[in-house]
Amino acid sequence: MPEVIRDPVPRGNPAPLPWSKPGLLVGFDGSASAAAALATAVRMAPSLGLPVHMVVVWDYPTLIYGDVYSPEIDARPEEDAEEIRSVAVAEALPGEVPEWFTSSTQRGRPARTLIELSKQADTVVVGSRGHGGFWGCSSARSARRWPRTRSAPC
Repeated sequence: MPEVIRDPVPRGNPAPLPWSKPGLLVGFDGSASAAAALATAVRMAPSLGLPVHMVVVWDYPTLIYGDVYSPEIDARPEEDAEEIRSVAVAEALPGEVPEWFTSSTQRGRPARTLIELSKQADTVVVGSRGHGGFWGCSSARSARRWPRTRSAPC
């Protein structure tokens, strides 16, 4: 049985978004509906005069309960999130990435992190169906929690 230890890097608050004015925040999990949400935001942004920031939220998988993980599990959520981010940007913006578009990965629970980041956004754009390419990231679960807690329109 693998040794279970406490997470050496506890979750903190989400990093500030890199824009000078609030814009369209896209929660991205690698699913087809998240790709459609990103395409919609990229299409709308120039006419609205708003920047777009796409975020892929990741976390370590937990074993049963709590914030414990096993270093022997073959999971690499941070690297998976970065790969999902870079592929999404390349597919959504196949040419040069415009200056009004930024993207990042952030560690945290998807719903909680998007809710916190929404305080810095004008509008939040998420897909309608989650369960993307890695553990711990699901825009569908995030979207279900949105109406009760959102700060920005969705």
